[in-house]
Amino acid sequence: MLKREIRAHYPKLRKKLPQDILRQKSLSISNQLLKLPVWEFDYFHIFLPISEKNEVDTSCIIPVLQGRDKHVIIPKVAGDGELAHFLLSDNTRFKKNKWNIPEPENGIPISEEQIDVVFLPLLAFDREGYRVGYGKGFYDRFLKKCREDVIKIGLSFFPPVEKITDSEEHDIPMDYGVTPEEIYSFSVSSR
Repeated sequence: MLKREIRAHYPKLRKKLPQDILRQKSLSISNQLLKLPVWEFDYFHIFLPISEKNEVDTSCIIPVLQGRDKHVIIPKVAGDGELAHFLLSDNTRFKKNKWNIPEPENGIPISEEQIDVVFLPLLAFDREGYRVGYGKGFYDRFLKKCREDVIKIGLSFFPPVEKITDSEEHDIPMDYGVTPEEIYSFSVSSR
């Protein structure tokens, strides 16, 4: 499947999901995450959803991370296609940006090298671990700045497509794709 086909098809699929089903599927994804071998790490980067685009609601994942004494890192668009990253605290205030993404207005900056685990937003992913987002490249640029061993976890309401046929050299594969029903693991040896 081509990226442009995914970008045309999957937003429509998500829009068809009623709010109660979105919430239920988001909770199921949160529960699936508990099965992953990532809980010994400390710094977890998580996106906040664009609710108007029916993205996975990560608000049910944040309390799980906090309950396990993890450092929760939230991104903010910093201009020129780059993301800045801030530690979530009780004092963090949020404001929606021009894409309706809630972003921290303040906070303690965190460098990409400190981050152990990244939860990735996506429209779809394939059986090789490649993801398709909205095409702006924020996460591709961000992941290139992370440590090589950072664990990349995509969150999706839908199972993977067979193959994204126009993946490019700069596309960074995920380690896991998590859906409400299943965890997909991608190892280097399977690529």
